[in-house]
Amino acid sequence: MSKEIFVPDIGDFDSVEVIEVLVAAGDTVSAEDSLISVESDKAAMEIPAPESGVIKELKVTVGDSVSEGSLILILEPGAASSSESTPIPVVATASSKPTADAEKVAPKTPSRTSAKLPAKVSPTAKIDEVTFSKAYASPSIRKFARELGVDLGQVEGSGRKKRITREDVQGFVKRALAQSGSTAGGLGVAPMPEIDFSQWGAVETKALSKINKLTGQFLHRNWVTVPHVTQFDEADITDMEAFRKSMAAEYKEKGIRITPLVFMLKALVSALKEFPRFNSSLDSTGENLVMKSYYNIGIAVDTPDGLVVPVVKDVDRKSLVDLAVELGEISIKARDKKLKPSDMQGGCITISSLGGIGGTKFTPIVNAPEVAILGVSRSKMQPVWNGKEFEPRLMLPLSLSYDHRVIDGADGARFTSFLSRVLSDTRRLLL
Repeated sequence: MSKEIFVPDIGDFDSVEVIEVLVAAGDTVSAEDSLISVESDKAAMEIPAPESGVIKELKVTVGDSVSEGSLILILEPGAASSSESTPIPVVATASSKPTADAEKVAPKTPSRTSAKLPAKVSPTAKIDEVTFSKAYASPSIRKFARELGVDLGQVEGSGRKKRITREDVQGFVKRALAQSGSTAGGLGVAPMPEIDFSQWGAVETKALSKINKLTGQFLHRNWVTVPHVTQFDEADITDMEAFRKSMAAEYKEKGIRITPLVFMLKALVSALKEFPRFNSSLDSTGENLVMKSYYNIGIAVDTPDGLVVPVVKDVDRKSLVDLAVELGEISIKARDKKLKPSDMQGGCITISSLGGIGGTKFTPIVNAPEVAILGVSRSKMQPVWNGKEFEPRLMLPLSLSYDHRVIDGADGARFTSFLSRVLSDTRRLLL
């Protein structure tokens, strides 16, 4: 019997855009084979098949907006599918999901979207309802445009078949603000001039990936709204590295890679417990601190499409080996675009490690609403005075950026000093 395959849980996002259809009608797929690629506000991901079978009919195309419960395709299960597990929750029959088509976000007539319009339209809006209704945009984009007072009839779409995207609306607002001599946030910064670089030689224009653009927006927001201070320090990891190498040799045959990052994760938990203020967030009013009793740590991962930050949950409850296995898994998922939005939420603090690339120190940008981020650079052997003579020690540069509204300089220095002591003596991880 044919089965309808729906979009599984995609986290807190109302909709995501289909950027690639990886199969066609008539194809035979196995469980876990990727069906479509979608992009959310934070990352691209692939949606896999829940079981084996033959694809009878596709229900989505590139450029469609889909949400949890949207119908992807009709699958005729293969003989092997009954013995396979279904690791990702997918609605398997139409009878168990009576409103599947209602969940799919696609361009609709004005009468369909009118019920979703906000009750209060921006007082600055100058919207021509005729051209607004004819604009090619999804209901969520129409709502977003009305909230900003943007007439979609004046916005040029950059999506498939000239469909208007959220970025198009944001770009229209930015240009309007620049023309009025202002910028978003009221910073009073003059707009960047438009320059024809080709007058000096050959050029090539390449579009930023969606992840690049969104990451840039988040980092810019965090940089201009969070008062940053960066504390630099060094940790003597000579003994830690010797212990790590002995563990690495032991677990290599098991296919487990023990990296310095697993020790940093555990050491960071010890520091957060010692200085709870670093494990907090300001609430939306900026007048209260939300103190956290869990220890989830984000790991910045460099991928071909841009920077993503998956979160390792409950680090305090996991062993070094457990963390090594999980780090290997999330790195693969990040580079294969298989991270879910839920995989990148709930972080308490972030580690940005550039040790494998190089550098001595840098200033990482706080990943708000977190209040601190730890930057790690490349370790190197240095002569260190032990009271009698210089001896070679492996020193690890640390760069801690923090929100000065929450953390003062003295606590920043205490935090890095404590972290350095823990990394210098791995026995402290047992305390």
